[in-house]
Amino acid sequence: MTASDPAIGAVILAAGLGSRFGATPKMLAPYGDRPMVRRAVEAALASRADSVVAVLGAHRQAVRDALAGLDLTLVENPDPAAGLSASLRLGLAALPPRTRAAVVLLGDMPQIEAAHIDALIAAYKAAAPRPSAVVPVSGGLRGNPVLLDLARLGTDLAALSGDRGAGPILKRRGDVLEVPADPAVIFDVDTPEALGG
Repeated sequence: MTASDPAIGAVILAAGLGSRFGATPKMLAPYGDRPMVRRAVEAALASRADSVVAVLGAHRQAVRDALAGLDLTLVENPDPAAGLSASLRLGLAALPPRTRAAVVLLGDMPQIEAAHIDALIAAYKAAAPRPSAVVPVSGGLRGNPVLLDLARLGTDLAALSGDRGAGPILKRRGDVLEVPADPAVIFDVDTPEALGG
């Protein structure tokens, strides 16, 4: 890869407890004809991302089974109750060393397609200078997935703790590129009722 064509990975965060969802593992809940987590991974695999990593935690074996046959790297968060930040760090660390940026997807956002990921990648590659992140915006709200420049954000990402992703870091930076997107980027599933969305 060259500086003008950097390697970009994708990380799917699927380790959470999903406690608000109820007894059924949220990542395995069907959305259309597939479990939510499989939809997220398949979107990443169909995108222009150069590598794909999924972070498992709660219900790890069942989630692993739901992803059987897909060409990706699986890593496990041994303490999913520790929060999102640990899963994010584990996922980023599992990307190939040459990776310059990563698109971070949430496993409970089943309307995300490869086109959403590709739009972030295209915006990042076209920007000069390169932004620290590319964030989709729908209805005035920042959504997910987000693309993170690992060189620019590495120190801040390493310092994250608790149940937080990159959002607090990006709020205080002036070099975040926002791109318009459809409502899929702000639709996530926290309860069984939301699956009707």
